[in-house]
Amino acid sequence: MAESVKPLFSVQGLTKYYGDMIGCRDVSFDLWPGEVMGIVGESGSGKSTLLNCISAQLEPSEGTVSYESGQFGNIDVHRSEEPIRRKLRRTEWGIVHQNPRDGLRLGVSAGANIGERLMSIGARHYGNIRRNALEWLGEVEIDASRIDHLPKTFSGGMQQRLQIACNLVTEPRLVFMDEPTGGLDVSVQARLLDLLRNLVSRLGLSVIIVTHDLAVARLLAHRLMVMRRGEVVETGLTDQVLDDPQHEYTQLLVSSILQV
Repeated sequence: MAESVKPLFSVQGLTKYYGDMIGCRDVSFDLWPGEVMGIVGESGSGKSTLLNCISAQLEPSEGTVSYESGQFGNIDVHRSEEPIRRKLRRTEWGIVHQNPRDGLRLGVSAGANIGERLMSIGARHYGNIRRNALEWLGEVEIDASRIDHLPKTFSGGMQQRLQIACNLVTEPRLVFMDEPTGGLDVSVQARLLDLLRNLVSRLGLSVIIVTHDLAVARLLAHRLMVMRRGEVVETGLTDQVLDDPQHEYTQLLVSSILQV
């Protein structure tokens, strides 16, 4: 009998308090290999707090996060030692920030930004590093002639694409994305979304993406969680949730988009 597929990522009862205020409360879900999970809701709904907790950027007040690592086996993310978490962030995980400047070193070249991630996992041959950097610039539709340019000379859309290249060059198994199209012009958003959809599909990535934009969620996510005031109020397949929302808050979100 074939071995059953295990969840890649499992969250159980995750809660985060800020004093008396609730960031998120009692959130549980499994993420499967190759699945894209969208977390949607208005500003202040708790989705970014949840993302920061599950990606080990923030310590939760309660609950557990387990991850099926290719290197370490099944680990409890928040009870694991910091060197293990640091290695996961460099290898098996990617984190795409809303503001690409949070994920880039602006004082070194585009090629060096990509190369540093490779060097962090042991790459040392300059020719190979530069070749990989050139390949990934091409993957994210940045002209090879920009390899030695500083990211601060790039447009916002180019910076975001460079940040994506920096994350994907080590072939991560799981990528966390926080509003990856936020703050970009509509035409730039469309180009970036098309790029992301193609890369996620071709590379078989597992992704957890936070967004307030339901159009982004529909395009990228297989499954949705809708958050309100720190709690998950609805979850299901993306088309099911958006085409036939059951919770009144989800209905309000969807109707507000239709009225625009």
